Amino acid sequence: MIQERKKNNPKIVVIGGGTGLPVILNGLKSKNADVTAIVTVADDGGSSGTLRNYANIVPPGDIRNVLVSLSNIPSVQKDIFQYRFDTNDHFLAGHSIGNLIIAAMSEMRSSIFEAIQLLSKMMMVDGHVYPAAEEALILHAIFEDGTKISGESKIAKERKKIERVYVTPTEDDHKAKASRKVLAAIHDADMVVLGPGSLFTSILPNLMIDDLGKAVKETKAKVVYICNIMTQLGETENFTDADHVCVLHQHLGKKFIDTVLVNIGEVPENYMDTERYNEYLVQVAHDFKGLAEEVPSIISDDFLELRDQGVFHNGTKVVDELFKLAFDNRRLEKRNSY
Repeated sequence: MIQERKKNNPKIVVIGGGTGLPVILNGLKSKNADVTAIVTVADDGGSSGTLRNYANIVPPGDIRNVLVSLSNIPSVQKDIFQYRFDTNDHFLAGHSIGNLIIAAMSEMRSSIFEAIQLLSKMMMVDGHVYPAAEEALILHAIFEDGTKISGESKIAKERKKIERVYVTPTEDDHKAKASRKVLAAIHDADMVVLGPGSLFTSILPNLMIDDLGKAVKETKAKVVYICNIMTQLGETENFTDADHVCVLHQHLGKKFIDTVLVNIGEVPENYMDTERYNEYLVQVAHDFKGLAEEVPSIISDDFLELRDQGVFHNGTKVVDELFKLAFDNRRLEKRNSY
């Protein structure tokens, strides 16, 4: 019955990383979407960065969170997979069990792609999860002053305006390329969703893989960008919503985004715990005139979810909007085909 409903629902590919991606994926799963997640592999901080350097694997953190968001295993098993060792545990300090399992399975299978597919079966994942590439990538940033830095975790610390970013494999003797099945998923999709997530360090690292970015530009699917609610320290300080879109278009050399989802809900003054969420600054300012010059369609609504003294996208409201947009596009295509 579920598979039958999926056949009638849109094929949606979501590209990104960070904490925003699982929120959207969880909402898509609840609506029985035919969903594929393409996950960044340029993270080099925290547990992921340590395992990446120590075991020479693709950073597992974002992959772990995506697997959990699409999993149908009992919540207690998810909690075990997500459990992070205490900082007093020395050797295991800061590592989550899921990261260690992904690292072990990558070594067992000699392939991050095969490891994820096996884990997807074990965790009863409802959808497809693919790494953006099958090797760890290094994210490089060139700043407006001409200086350059390498490493995703170092970029924001510079507090400089970013001119552009690009990626290279750790072994710089070849070009980065998309993981198997990624390009086919993008070309076969009804909709490709970017974000929500850090513009320069969660979304663009995927699009900077040449064949992946080319596929997003060429797909017949509608491309939707979910704009961030807050500006980010060292990345998008003083950015408007139009600035976010403009950066994406400049990096790919084409105005490829069809629709932007913009939050217009107001974050209450002094609501956020600025120590806990210290990377977020102020709400993204609106520039609807600038957006209209970049994209054909803008959807604005109160997409806010306030919890734990933090600001998040309301996954249910965002996904309802994505589904409505996908079905409207499908009806339009049918009408045009007559």
